[in-house]
Amino acid sequence: MPMNRLPTIYVTHGAPTLIIDDCPARDFLAGLGQRLPRPKAILCVSAHWEAERAAVSAAPAPETIHDFYGFPPALYEHRYPAPGAPALAGRVAGLLHKTGISCAVDPLRGLDHGAWVPLKLMFPTADLPALQLSVQTPLGPEHHVAMGRALAPLRDEGVLILGSGSATHNLADFRGARSIGEPPRAYVKPFDDWLVNTVEAGDEEALADYRRAPEGARNHPSPEHFLPIFVPFGAALAAGDGKGATLHRSYTYGILAMTAFAWGMG
Repeated sequence: MPMNRLPTIYVTHGAPTLIIDDCPARDFLAGLGQRLPRPKAILCVSAHWEAERAAVSAAPAPETIHDFYGFPPALYEHRYPAPGAPALAGRVAGLLHKTGISCAVDPLRGLDHGAWVPLKLMFPTADLPALQLSVQTPLGPEHHVAMGRALAPLRDEGVLILGSGSATHNLADFRGARSIGEPPRAYVKPFDDWLVNTVEAGDEEALADYRRAPEGARNHPSPEHFLPIFVPFGAALAAGDGKGATLHRSYTYGILAMTAFAWGMG
């Protein structure tokens, strides 16, 4: 592996309140940036930007998008004024087009909470250029692995490829007032255990067929929060380092496994 090649990362961004919550996942993300080689820019694949085809953000100064409702007023005061990266957005689109994946360039898109919450914890000074890549929910895991493979050259160009979604994400089961420290529901941990084993084995076929995993369909009744894992995974596969390492495991609200992974780290 080239000495300057960056790892690829997948994190669970949790509830929007993660930025202010006192929990192990917040502490983990707050220390993660210091564990990584310093990138020149960050390309974040967020579950909260769904588009019919691939789209990359190219705003020179991306706004902080508060894409949630009914949360504490203090949460809406948070901003993440990182610079954008229009030239890099063009590079991303070009790499995707080269492999036959159509990609639009969006000059206005800001950073949604799937991006700015983990980024503000990881890189609080907001001095690294940041941009987003959308997910295409109907196109499934294979499409997102292909996107990752296409974008693999960015790792050697100082760009951190960061997937931001959720290891488990059944919000329909979020009923009533829950404690952030509630133990995981009985159906959550079997899938999370399977996910850790599958990522560490680098099993592309099994990961793509995640709905057949233990409690897979129940933990992900819709796919958008799982799809971001496939882009950093695909970028790692392209370089032959598809076996991931587990960086963190904890649970919030009994339903969210806050698991995080890295490929090509260490």
